[in-house]
Amino acid sequence: MTGIKTQTPKNNLPADTTSFVGRRGEITTTKRLLSTARLVTLTGVAGVGKTRLALRVAAALHERFPDGVWLVELAALTNGKLLPHAIADVLGIQDRSARPLLDTLADYLTDKRLLLVLDNCEHLADACAILVDRFLCAAPDLRVLATSRHTLRTAGEHQIEVGAFPVPDPPRAKSPSTRHAAVRLFAERAATALPGFRVDAGNCETVARICRRLDGIPLAIELAAVRVRALPVHRILRRLDDYLEFLAEGSRISVPRLRTLRATLDWSFNLCSVEEQDMWVRASGFIGGFDLDAAEAVCSGEGIPAEAVLDLVAGLVDKSILTRDSSGTRVRYRMLEPIRQYGQERLASSGRRTAIQARHRDHYGRLAEQAARAWLGPDEVERYAQLQREHANLRAALRFCLTEPGEQRAGLEITTTLWLYWFLSGSHTEGRYWLGRALESNPQPSPARAKALWLNGEIAVIQADIAAGLPMIEECRRVAQRLGDEVALAHATRITGVATFFQNDIPGGIGLLEDALARLHRLNGAGLWVALFQLAVMTAILGEPERTIDLGEECLTLSHPRAHLSRLWALWTLAIGRWLTGDRQGANQLVRDALRINQPFTNRWGLAHSIEMLSWIAAAEGHHRRAARLLGAADPLWRSTGVLPSTLRYTAVSHEQCEQQTRRSLGDETFTVAFREGTRLTTDEAITYALEPCGHQATLGICSTRP
Repeated sequence: MTGIKTQTPKNNLPADTTSFVGRRGEITTTKRLLSTARLVTLTGVAGVGKTRLALRVAAALHERFPDGVWLVELAALTNGKLLPHAIADVLGIQDRSARPLLDTLADYLTDKRLLLVLDNCEHLADACAILVDRFLCAAPDLRVLATSRHTLRTAGEHQIEVGAFPVPDPPRAKSPSTRHAAVRLFAERAATALPGFRVDAGNCETVARICRRLDGIPLAIELAAVRVRALPVHRILRRLDDYLEFLAEGSRISVPRLRTLRATLDWSFNLCSVEEQDMWVRASGFIGGFDLDAAEAVCSGEGIPAEAVLDLVAGLVDKSILTRDSSGTRVRYRMLEPIRQYGQERLASSGRRTAIQARHRDHYGRLAEQAARAWLGPDEVERYAQLQREHANLRAALRFCLTEPGEQRAGLEITTTLWLYWFLSGSHTEGRYWLGRALESNPQPSPARAKALWLNGEIAVIQADIAAGLPMIEECRRVAQRLGDEVALAHATRITGVATFFQNDIPGGIGLLEDALARLHRLNGAGLWVALFQLAVMTAILGEPERTIDLGEECLTLSHPRAHLSRLWALWTLAIGRWLTGDRQGANQLVRDALRINQPFTNRWGLAHSIEMLSWIAAAEGHHRRAARLLGAADPLWRSTGVLPSTLRYTAVSHEQCEQQTRRSLGDETFTVAFREGTRLTTDEAITYALEPCGHQATLGICSTRP
């Protein structure tokens, strides 16, 4: 049997948009430390280049880490409680169980050779220290590279202080040498802004003086360099001298380099047009980047026409205030964190912060509404992907609503509008967090409160936290009866049925679900599909596969042909029905269709279900090595959700039978080898292998012949 071919290690590192300059010594030191140290923290003042250095090191080390190099950006995260959720988002971990997400993450990382880059930790240092300590104890092959303005103060931490660039002595800078990193950085950024610019004998001393005046701070040098498009270097120096000396007289910032960066940001701000200044300030409210549609919705008005937004954004890109990212399907813009924080300070002092945050909230609230309406329709996938891209902005909108006086009702509306997102993305615990806060802030009876109650209750029930879920469902029922809210009553009945079923009252659970289904048929709402799916799963457990198939067909009928997220679950439901009737060929085709649909989304919950069923089919057809590898391939996917197939009533029996049959056929030793081969597959490799016909070995070099 040939071995498994591996692909390039995974990472989510952003592509460089500008050249990387200097830091050779720091790169070498950091790489060397990470070969033995478990936690390395790059510290230094804002604007000194900690993030760029960390990304450079991470990119250079990716081949050392077969399980990936993963960047987690923390600057926009204000609550340490959401730190595990931010990491789970990056790693693709779904919190579908009631276990603490930190435990699920630690279990997932246990056998991983992975580099985790935690960027901008300073405001969450205590939470980061606790989390990193837990991870390092659980995962011996994990490495963590952190950036922070100060250390995390945890055991085993190695600190590297990232200083400003050394700067040349201007009187000695008589030749056009760019051997100093500060001068080379200025030269390269200036040449980008003004093609043809170079440091020569006529300007080298002036450039050296600019770099020294800016204390060698990379961000400050970059902001000054782009000004060569409008000013010769001697005038840039003169303006900097005048401006920095003026500000130094009244500055209360004690650290000289921080004072220099602040003054450079002030200078850059004042060189922008009034409209560009407004755009800078307003755009600082975005978290994790934004697209042009968002900029036009949030930043236009009060002096900025919507049609002027594109030109203003382009102007800020030219001035290095915004960076442009076109690596995804849409162009996005973002600010480096020191620039964004400066804009936030300006926004707060302008007295317009609440108004801009409200416009931000309105825009992302509309996106949530559009995604909810798109469920089961042709735009379902794109709207879901949009919510994934904007998760950080959605968090910011919810935080504003639930902390700003008078905005709590809007927070309740947005949180409940996101109900399908909480389920589909596997963000169960985060959904409960926001729903819980929204319910606390909105105690008065209302349709939105009734919806939040059944949503929060359902997530709790699905996580097997029935003791927490049922009281919320009962309160929902009382509120709905008082308001005459038939939709909420139907959902309360549906979820009570699920809980009753989980508590082993199978006839009672089925009866309640059938009652809810009849109500939802009359109402014809989005919940109808959910009720059909849940009843289909329960009839499969009950041993009524023909009814499972009928319900699955109805689910499929409700989904548009391009509504891939809902269709994949309808197909899986049909597949399990076919499997239970003994129609292995029909089940095989259906579950492969579901897996192909899921492939672009890599939804681990769906992938685990599909690959798991393909292992059952392989075992039933006598392809036992393939079955063992597929069980192994599904195992890390299951673990990444916090749920195992042996704990789910609709998969437990078939899973156990598959494993026992495969072990008997192969023997424990051969089974273990094949299972481990499966666990080592990347997600893409696992999908490719699962979709190959039995016996095929072209892609991964795995022979799956019968023993």
